[in-house]
Amino acid sequence: MNEVPPHVMSLAERRTRARDSGDYAGADALRDEIEAEGWVVRDTGEGFDLTPRPPFEVWPTVTSVPVPRRPGRSARDAGAGSPGSTGAEDAAASAAGAGRASGAPVHEDTSPEAGRVGEAAEPAAHPGRLGELEAERVAETEAAPEQEPEGSELVGRSDDHEGHPERTLASQLLWDGSLSVSRLDEEVTPIEPEEPVAPPAVTVALVVDGWPDDLRECVRALIARTDARIIALDLGNVDGAGIVLEELAKEYPRRVEAWHVAETAHWRGGSAGWGESRTKLLQLDDSDVHVVMETSTILDGDAITPLVRALEDDVAAAGWKGVNPGADGHDWHEAGPGEVRGVLGHLFAVRREAALTAGGFSRDARYYRNADLEFSLSLPGTVVALGGDLPVHEERHRGYHDVDPDYRDRESRRTYDRVLGLLRAT
Repeated sequence: MNEVPPHVMSLAERRTRARDSGDYAGADALRDEIEAEGWVVRDTGEGFDLTPRPPFEVWPTVTSVPVPRRPGRSARDAGAGSPGSTGAEDAAASAAGAGRASGAPVHEDTSPEAGRVGEAAEPAAHPGRLGELEAERVAETEAAPEQEPEGSELVGRSDDHEGHPERTLASQLLWDGSLSVSRLDEEVTPIEPEEPVAPPAVTVALVVDGWPDDLRECVRALIARTDARIIALDLGNVDGAGIVLEELAKEYPRRVEAWHVAETAHWRGGSAGWGESRTKLLQLDDSDVHVVMETSTILDGDAITPLVRALEDDVAAAGWKGVNPGADGHDWHEAGPGEVRGVLGHLFAVRREAALTAGGFSRDARYYRNADLEFSLSLPGTVVALGGDLPVHEERHRGYHDVDPDYRDRESRRTYDRVLGLLRAT
């Protein structure tokens, strides 16, 4: 264990006094000095902790993590224009619509293709487009006396063109013109194959609040058994879990995105709540489908794709384990497969747009238990559970079993008061 130098300890004590007196700007400046010395300070219920600064960027709080501007369409911008259209295309469409609405005249087709079709259908009208020999023949044909159809010529089957070369030329020109029209039609109006619909983009979001071995097993199973992207928020690098997360991000740079904050989880005595951490992950995500998952949940196969496929029609969220309230609203029992009132936070997929519409996860939820029910009840749309057929299992649920029982019960009751309010409202 690294011993904290006395001058760094002195800086941390001065920072605590600054915070207690309300001098937050001074406290932030002292925190920066501490980091410059190679240490990270974390506030705790008893005061502060000092740990060596890890070799990656660490933000002071969950709130301070910046949400990057990403290229392309976001869930909030989905209604800004037609799907798949650009701003210029939308502007052009709007201008065209305005013209129709105001009674603007409809102009003739002046495209090059339209002119070429006309020339092919009536070559004599454009002698300048013909070679000298063809132009001379066309002129001779037009000067010849009109022929009266006889016998089989009435149905265009005469094979006797001797003595009437102009008929042969005119027929050939008409046939060539019709072929040209046919070829040009194919060029102007090609038949294009329908493009396949792209599958929705999916991101699995993890809150990392310790237990590095669980994190490693969870992420490796996701990498091996799904194509989903992974985004993880490390709270305080507890027991080196943040270092393991950074190693995974470097090993799988196209799949794993890592964020680190100095705050530890509220249940550990820190100030980072479950609800605000989950909402930050939702904001950092830019996928169509956001998957909430705990690091104690391990995939045995691709359990993500069935959840994503269940998000049809008005289904806003699909989970592994579903629950319904009893008649009095106080006792919840396992439910599903099918429509349920709530899905548990072990593993569920939600349309990101629906989650944002609901306002994300409750900031008042400092601990996970019952906060998943609160979130489920706030979603616009149907919630379903797939049940035990999914290829997934759970290791020791440390977020429940390894938390101080008094804290767990207190925070669970606090959140459940809000759940009861939502049940009464619905």
